[in-house]
Amino acid sequence: MKAKEIVVCALFAALMGVGANVSPFLTIGGVPVTLQLLFAVLAGGLLGSRLGSIAMSAYVFIGLAGAPVFAQFKGGLGSVISTTFGYVISFIFVAYIVGKSLERIPSWMGYLMAGVLAIVINYVIGTNFMYFAYVYWVEAPASFSYVVAWSWMVAYLPLDIGVTVLSLVLIPRLQKAIKLMPVRRQLT
Repeated sequence: MKAKEIVVCALFAALMGVGANVSPFLTIGGVPVTLQLLFAVLAGGLLGSRLGSIAMSAYVFIGLAGAPVFAQFKGGLGSVISTTFGYVISFIFVAYIVGKSLERIPSWMGYLMAGVLAIVINYVIGTNFMYFAYVYWVEAPASFSYVVAWSWMVAYLPLDIGVTVLSLVLIPRLQKAIKLMPVRRQLT
């Protein structure tokens, strides 16, 4: 990897750490909001599939190494058994798929596909992990079921759709701004 690629990957890993911990300050309708999905989509859209997924992987490894970069300023290997760790893992795949979608179809159709896939991947990996975490290593409420796990996510869906749309709107604008900078070389 080139030094410039390492720097932008580190930047997006740091942005993910910040985005994970805005929830004490940003709550909409009682639902805490993180900006992790926004930064995962931006990483894939701006850095491409390879560097975007590397940046998100770096974020995960930094958190697992003990840095308090996960939501609620948590970190360490114990985070793996957290009910929400599946969402953290999903960001690697979100960045990769968004980057790959926009690399292959650089039109409005690619952006639409990237947005839908980002949310689907985030929810499928995260919610399934949450369900299994509650069933196997966290004491689940008596009425807990697979349907209940998915129904819990309904409150977050409008926010995640909004954040994804915002990030997809920002990607071409940020790409234009980057091209106007004095250094015009592409990252990949």
